[in-house]
Amino acid sequence: MRRVCFQLQVKPDRLDEYKDRHREVWPEMLRALKRSGWHNYSLFLRHDGLLIGYFETDSLEAAQAAMQAEEVNAQWQVEMAGFFMDLEGARPDTGFVELEEAFHLEDQLARLEGN
Repeated sequence: MRRVCFQLQVKPDRLDEYKDRHREVWPEMLRALKRSGWHNYSLFLRHDGLLIGYFETDSLEAAQAAMQAEEVNAQWQVEMAGFFMDLEGARPDTGFVELEEAFHLEDQLARLEGN
């Protein structure tokens, strides 16, 4: 399973609204994410709007493509686009900056133990 971590920047004046929208994500969107292979998905938001997302998937490209085919995702992305800075016309679900994983405890322990 591939671990994906990404970064976006929420507009500081829209932080409260962004958090409100994510307290109860549309049930259809939640089901679409699960169907599309976005597992163990979390978002972390700093007070200045820095957003870090994390999820696990077999393939980032396949997970994104599957979400592109979901009608609810198109609606969600239109509503969410106004919350973010520096997307330069990209949708939030494809315009994020992916972060490189520099350390993972379980991977290193498994190598030590020969697994």
